[in-house]
Parts: sequence; structure tokens; C-alpha cells
Amino acid sequence: MAAALALILGFMAAEFVVGLVARSLALISDAGHMLTDAASIAFALVAMALAARPPRGEFTYGFKRAEILSAQLNGATLLVLAGLFLYEAVRRLIWPPEVEGGLVLVTALVGIVVNVAATWLLSRADRTSLNVEGAFQHILNDLFAFVATAVSGLVILLTGYPRADAIATLIVAVLMLKAGYGLVRETGRIFLQAAPAGLIPGEIGARLATQPDVAEVHDLHIWELTSGYLTLSAHVFVRPPGDCGAVRLGLQNLLARSYGITHTTLQVDRADEPVADTADCVEPRHCADPHGPHYLSPNR
Repeated sequence: MAAALALILGFMAAEFVVGLVARSLALISDAGHMLTDAASIAFALVAMALAARPPRGEFTYGFKRAEILSAQLNGATLLVLAGLFLYEAVRRLIWPPEVEGGLVLVTALVGIVVNVAATWLLSRADRTSLNVEGAFQHILNDLFAFVATAVSGLVILLTGYPRADAIATLIVAVLMLKAGYGLVRETGRIFLQAAPAGLIPGEIGARLATQPDVAEVHDLHIWELTSGYLTLSAHVFVRPPGDCGAVRLGLQNLLARSYGITHTTLQVDRADEPVADTADCVEPRHCADPHGPHYLSPNR
């Protein structure tokens, strides 16, 4: 990741200067995209260092969500830059300036080589991290953007059509919007403590309620603390004369084996009396403030 960061920063500075000389908005927008790529890698490196710190004091989870903060900042930056480039590209479509097609083409071809190398370097990192995967996808998108810029430079060089530069800029801006929206959406789900993609709380709750000696499951919450760190908490009532400890271990093994959830907090209590078939919940006091649906055992 550090090698990819150095490679991108060096080429970004050169591309920005060439873009100013050639008066190419496509090159400048590519440089802006590479700036966000570099920022995403830098944020990922800092966040990984913070996340490695052990929990202490008021930070009982440590700094595991630092990577989510950096990923969301990176996504928001992408959206802002994309808006600026879209505005300028539309303006240049209306009033196109003269663009040095040869400089654009050569710089874009070098950019393709640099992005291929950076993509290969990042592909060797741990892509289970949202930050690392986001940086990888950014550089991959930037590779496509350089292809579009190279095509625009070739068109300008062969035909003298200056609006090709603005069209390439629109393509780059759309790629930035897509990447930025994806990052903001995924990090937003984590901050709102939504269930991780692919896990349906209703299905998990219903399955837990069918396990031996389980009378009811409620207050079921499933969320992702950070990338790949799945967490679950629930209140479970055990049907007499079931053993609460055995039920808890069985549910924890089921969650780890079937759903990959290893960080679980289960409050397990014994039901005071058998549950009637017509009952809506085991404990009436939980019916008034359920914090989600009740999952009653079908074997009442």
C-alpha cells in the first residue's frame, strides 16, 4: 500500500502540471481522482494503525471504526470533486478551449501504466478491509478513466475536435460519482448499524427460535462494527427444564458456523412458565417495549 501511494503521488503531481500546460480538463480531473486515490490509501494506512490499538478507557472497542470514518470522508470527497468536474465539463462543452492532444495522449498512456502497477500492488493487500477495497476500486476506476482520456487525446490529435476532452471528463466524473456513492452508502449502513449485507435478521431470529429448549428470541440486533467484524446481541428465553448455559453455547455455535458471527452477547433467561399457543411473547413486560419483533418457538 505504501508503494502504491508513492507511485500515485509522484504521477499525480506530474499529471496536474501537464494538464495545466495542455489546458486539458480531462488530465486535471484525472489528477483530482488520483488525489482521492492517494487520500484513500493514506487514510487506510492511518486507520489500520489506529484500529490495531487495543481497547482502553472510554474507547471500549478501541479505534476499529477509524477505517469507516476515513472511508466515508474519502467517499464524500469523491462526490464533491465529481460535482465540480461535471460543472466544468458542461461549461467546456459549450465553450471548448484549445487542448494539446499530443500531451494528453502521452500522459494518459503513462497513467495507464502507473495505474496498472498500483492496482497490482493493492491487489496484494488485505481487501477484506473496506478502506483497502475502496482504494483498490478507486484505482481500478482511475485506470478506466485514463483509457477514456487517452482516447480523447487521440481524437483531438487526429481530428482537432476539442470537445472530446470535456466528454472524457464527464466519464471520469461519472466514475467518481459511482465510487463515492458506493463508499458513502456502505459506510452509512455501518454507522446506522444496519444488518450486514447478506444477513436477514428475521431469518436468523426465526432460526434461533427453532433450536431445542428455546421458547422465544427478542431484542435481536445484528450490526457491523467495522469491515468484517460482525456483532450480534439478543435476549433468549429457555423453556423449562432446559439448561440456559447449554442453550447459549448451542446458539453461539450455530451463529459462528452458519453466519460467521463470532462476537455475540446473549442474555439467556428461563421462562417462568410454559408458553401458551396464543401468547404473543413470554414476558408481558417485554411486549410493551420489544425493541423489534418477537421470534416465538414453533414448538410451544
